[in-house]
Amino acid sequence: MILPRRRRAAPRVQPTVEQMRPSGEFVAGVLSHLRDVVDVGWNLLEIDAEVHRMIREAGATSCYLDYHPRFGAYPFGKVICTSVNDAVLHGRPYDRVLEDGDLISLDLAVELEGWVADSSLSIVVGTAAPSDLQLIRDTETVMWAGIDQVRAGNRVGDIGHAVEASAHGLGYTINHQFGGHGVGRTMHEDPFIPNHGTPGSGRELEAGMVLTVEPFLSPTTSELEITDRDGWTVETVDHSRGAHAEHTLYVTEGDPIVLTARATDPSPRSSVA
Repeated sequence: MILPRRRRAAPRVQPTVEQMRPSGEFVAGVLSHLRDVVDVGWNLLEIDAEVHRMIREAGATSCYLDYHPRFGAYPFGKVICTSVNDAVLHGRPYDRVLEDGDLISLDLAVELEGWVADSSLSIVVGTAAPSDLQLIRDTETVMWAGIDQVRAGNRVGDIGHAVEASAHGLGYTINHQFGGHGVGRTMHEDPFIPNHGTPGSGRELEAGMVLTVEPFLSPTTSELEITDRDGWTVETVDHSRGAHAEHTLYVTEGDPIVLTARATDPSPRSSVA
């Protein structure tokens, strides 16, 4: 959830896996809970309130409440992104009740014990159209293609190339404006992880770095625009449905450690913390 021109410097000291584990497990747990309970009839504001409760009870801190990058109309003011149907990311919760068949992406970044984790998933409430389920599966497939390139010695361009090649192989184009990012003490740090790239280009990955891989897919367009409704929510320009997937990863000499892995996720090729 970041634009390449809105980067922050990486922390001087890289965290250990053990330092990152509490925030990663918390974010994974909240998203797993939401996937189990959110259904037809839930209001987006109820989802935000539920997450706010969980953050407060854990003694954690939302990364979104005061978040105000250059593209936001004002501070975000909520604790989770809820992007419905043609909204792809930065969906600001508002007074809207979920209806049968709605596709919703849930994106959460939280600081716990001094370190941040960030993850997202997409679900359909009620009766799911096969095309929506396929879109979600394809988005996750593309994410894992990028994750497979996350290892010390590879470069940012290797990740982006794998993401875009996987998307193209499945018949999609992919947005180049938004992508993944480093995480650590804050939500958005260097390096920016674009969803496109040239193999062997860009910053070299080092063991101990923490970053996200974060693709967004829509079946008919890769072009996105910010809605006038709230000055935050990013929608597809043709109003086709979109899906979003993201994990926070700890870079090692081998497969990355997936810090935000959820117990009910499909078994990935990469290791789980």
